[in-house]
Amino acid sequence: MLAALAVVALLLGASAGLLVNRAAGRFPWPPGAGARELLGPGPVAVRPPVVEVATALLTALTVLRTGPTWELPAFLLLAVVGVLLAVVDLQHRLLPNRVVLPALAAGTALLLLPVLADGAWNALLRAVLGAAALFAVYLVLALLSPGGLGMGDVKLAALLGLYLGWLGWAAVVLGALAGFVVQAVVALGLLATRRIGLRGELPFGPAMLAGAALVIGGTALLP
Repeated sequence: MLAALAVVALLLGASAGLLVNRAAGRFPWPPGAGARELLGPGPVAVRPPVVEVATALLTALTVLRTGPTWELPAFLLLAVVGVLLAVVDLQHRLLPNRVVLPALAAGTALLLLPVLADGAWNALLRAVLGAAALFAVYLVLALLSPGGLGMGDVKLAALLGLYLGWLGWAAVVLGALAGFVVQAVVALGLLATRRIGLRGELPFGPAMLAGAALVIGGTALLP
């Protein structure tokens, strides 16, 4: 059953990836733009099938990681939104409030499903505290180093803290650290290949998302 569910997620993820690619390709979004303007046929951010394949694989892996549980809808949301945020940040160095804040609200609402079904109130409380903790930590870092982190990164930290907190405090700590490790590895690789200079700047959102994804996937391997 799990394999069949993963195949369905793979197919639906590819479709979601197409919509993500279209939405990212029309950023910045005009005020009042509707679904037809953002998601209909037209320009895309990245030549297919990169975004589509990435989204499909991520949604399928999310199903394999979470299984057919009440947590699954929330984590699928994070997978799709994460791809959209990564593409937009890579191309525009911006994490739009119009995505991050609704995703934070929707993620919290979807995590109520396992709470109502299984009584996982402690996990929900930990998720909220995890979101607040990472928001506070990144806010301090942004204030201390305005050129290094932006408020978009701070708000993204709250979103990731919600999900990492749901999994446990170890995931919160590891997820926060993993983002910096991923960023360092990518920066070193780009420096080594001379694709950026010593003063080159990289968006941090994709590294944060990748680090969180690694930790979310890795927690399944922990005893």
